[in-house]
Amino acid sequence: MLGDKTKEIIRKAYKEIGNNLPNFTPRKEQAYLIAEIAKTIGGEYSKDRKQIVIEAGTGTGKSLAYCLGAIPLAMSRKKKVVISTATVALQEQLYLKDLPFLVEKSGVKFEYCLVKGRQRYVCKQRLALACHNNEDDGQVLLWEVKPKESDIKLLNNLKEKLDNGKWQGDRDSWPSPIPNHVWQHIQSDKHSCLRHLSDHTHCPFHKARDNMDVADVLVVNHSLLLADIELGGGIILSDPEDSIYIIDEAHHLPDITRDHSSAMATVKGAIDWLGKVASTGDKITNLCKSQKSISPSLKLADYTQEVISDLQKVNGFLDANQNAFFMEDKQYRFENGLIPDNLKNLAEDIQSASKKSLSEINKLYNMLMEDVKDGAVKMHQAEPLLAESGFVIQRLENLEKIWGMYAKTDPDKGAPLARWVEKTSGKRDDYLVSASPIEVGFMLEDNLWSKADAAVLCSATLCALNKFDHFRIQSGLKNNDGTQYKKLNSPFDYQNNAVLTIPKMANEPNVSDLFTDEIIEKLPSILKKKEGNLVLFSSYWQMETVAEALRKKKKLAVLVQGEHSRQYILERHKKLCDEGKTSIIFGSQSFSEGLDLPGHYLTNLVITKLPFSVPTSPVDQAQAEYVKLKGGNPFMQLSVPEASKKLIQACGRLLRNEKDTGMITLLDRRLVSKRYGKELLDSLPPFKRNIEY
Repeated sequence: MLGDKTKEIIRKAYKEIGNNLPNFTPRKEQAYLIAEIAKTIGGEYSKDRKQIVIEAGTGTGKSLAYCLGAIPLAMSRKKKVVISTATVALQEQLYLKDLPFLVEKSGVKFEYCLVKGRQRYVCKQRLALACHNNEDDGQVLLWEVKPKESDIKLLNNLKEKLDNGKWQGDRDSWPSPIPNHVWQHIQSDKHSCLRHLSDHTHCPFHKARDNMDVADVLVVNHSLLLADIELGGGIILSDPEDSIYIIDEAHHLPDITRDHSSAMATVKGAIDWLGKVASTGDKITNLCKSQKSISPSLKLADYTQEVISDLQKVNGFLDANQNAFFMEDKQYRFENGLIPDNLKNLAEDIQSASKKSLSEINKLYNMLMEDVKDGAVKMHQAEPLLAESGFVIQRLENLEKIWGMYAKTDPDKGAPLARWVEKTSGKRDDYLVSASPIEVGFMLEDNLWSKADAAVLCSATLCALNKFDHFRIQSGLKNNDGTQYKKLNSPFDYQNNAVLTIPKMANEPNVSDLFTDEIIEKLPSILKKKEGNLVLFSSYWQMETVAEALRKKKKLAVLVQGEHSRQYILERHKKLCDEGKTSIIFGSQSFSEGLDLPGHYLTNLVITKLPFSVPTSPVDQAQAEYVKLKGGNPFMQLSVPEASKKLIQACGRLLRNEKDTGMITLLDRRLVSKRYGKELLDSLPPFKRNIEY
């Protein structure tokens, strides 16, 4: 239960923020959120399921609410708060802005740290190795080709700053981008980490992990969170039982989980690199000079040869079925996830032999590590082979995963895996074999929700058609398991600050060419002179066609997504607005989320078409197929709820703070002509409406 002492700490902290901030106005929605989060975590609603799902509109102050509602309570119960965001950028906003603000203004003292994946950190040993470019000292070089002078200069600069304590060793904090071809040689790698050696005492990755151990709050991203729970939890982050999870931007979690759980591998490409694995085993055996290493090296060669042989059979099978699989498209999806028996049998053999290969290369890897520990092999001799075998291990792990997904028999009651093959072309033709789960809710339930001490899921757009049902099903949550669901409207005055207009249109988007022509005709009269305009499109083709026509016929200057960097477009737009000039941005779906143009930077928003997604990806097609197989309607169950969320996000670009005003124009008449249109309209904030008939 929530004790009186903790309640008082939270109340006092909120009051302190008010005292320390000029013009601070307490928001009832924010105070309500703080209380609901604290009560949920305190077990006042359910002792077994301390979970709350919150949709809180723009301007509610979610970050402050979940921090104040969770951190004091977590500290009193000796639990860690794990805040997970959708992107590294949002991570850094919390770490650099929101949490320092809370410590400074609230009086609540706590430690926090930013947690990133291992490969965001430099390995001191590998950096030192890469900086040596003199073969006379016996140094084994990691570079396949001689590095450029600029690369050598950068490496020496990185080493100097790291040694002097002027750089903490993470890639994101270096002032300029570090090229990928340089970073891959010096990044931290679990397969070649020798923390016990003196060179690894001050390893940036492990120093970051040590900071994590003493921190009260860990700031991570969804990908890192999923990597941890996939390993069972508590491997990268704190144990789920000792963690209070705050999932910010939670609407991204199901899709990121699905992507994280998918796998892919080429056929001919895999045959090529597998052909070199035996050589890696031989090199380790020669370096170790141990009789014990001979057996795993020989077995590794045999097992990888088995995989190669079976992959050649897979290649032959796909070649023989080219006309059936790839006549109309370069991509073939197996209907209902069912693959031919002979391909399934090959998948079982490939998975088995890959697993055995993995076991043998791990044995060799560990033998080499032991010899380095014992001093029998010098580190500079072992390092390239450790990196090489680590690379092989990662590839074999992926190979076992993808072919295991093809070998698996799908459950009778659950959704099948989506399985598809793509014919690729480049230097040579190849086949890319892919698989992905359709539904991931059960994974989140088994690995996260059922293990976590408590969880807070929040976003500005979790509801679809004013209900949590779509997100709940996607995320593996249940309606009656004790999870709380709260929907808080934004404090903005939508009725007086914005008008939503649906003008008369002769055509609907299903008549693509005529609809595009009508947009070209109507748009100039809808755009506002000497104001900030944003026009959102659902089709790149349509966006580019309209832009070209308006430039030629109306001589309009338009900033089009894709023609310049996002940063350039926004900077140019703001400059024009600050000078009191007309600015027009044309953007696609990615500009409808996360774009922040407050005040005069956006007063006129035009949405050309409802953001329905056409199920073009194999996973989306498989999901629609599965819904239909169960007797459902994919359009109403999948497309309409997703369109509802995206439309809310798009409309959310207009009002970014309480004083913003403007107009939204929706050119898609399906909002009033189709039966689902009313549901979509009613799910939007309560803008003043102007529907032309």
